[in-house]
Amino acid sequence: MNILYLHGLDSKLSPEKRTILEKYGKVFAPDLDYYQNPNAIESVLEMFPDVDINTVIGSSMGGFAGYHVSNALLRPALLFNPALMKRSVAQNIPEDNNNYNNLKQIVIGQVDDVVSPADTLFFLSENFNPVTEIDLRLLPRLAHRIPVELFEEEVERFFKKLCY
Repeated sequence: MNILYLHGLDSKLSPEKRTILEKYGKVFAPDLDYYQNPNAIESVLEMFPDVDINTVIGSSMGGFAGYHVSNALLRPALLFNPALMKRSVAQNIPEDNNNYNNLKQIVIGQVDDVVSPADTLFFLSENFNPVTEIDLRLLPRLAHRIPVELFEEEVERFFKKLCY
């Protein structure tokens, strides 16, 4: 199992979260500079030409990128507080054929003050695709940061859904 993890705007994959992901497969976690590269999504799609990425996981800006990368690769995604509607850094979005039907497990903190939960829900309603399975989790006390314990729980739920 090859897992692509995409970090947020000013973060990286922590050693604790990497250890959790490594229970399920080999982790690819590129260091992305969203500020300097407005084509980060395209760059990610070109980074691993000889690797069959099986699943995509991302948080915040990485959740935004992960959403689009998973669509392009036709792979399931686990997204934490994805910045789908608005971002503080401009990013180009590759063409999308809308023929994807891969699972998207989306975790939204209802008290996130960085990525608006309402904006994320609006984006999902405006970009509704009837063939995509969306497992939407609205967590009432979750803010923007994802605690390691919650990360582990959601990763386990995600991989159980994928039968791993």
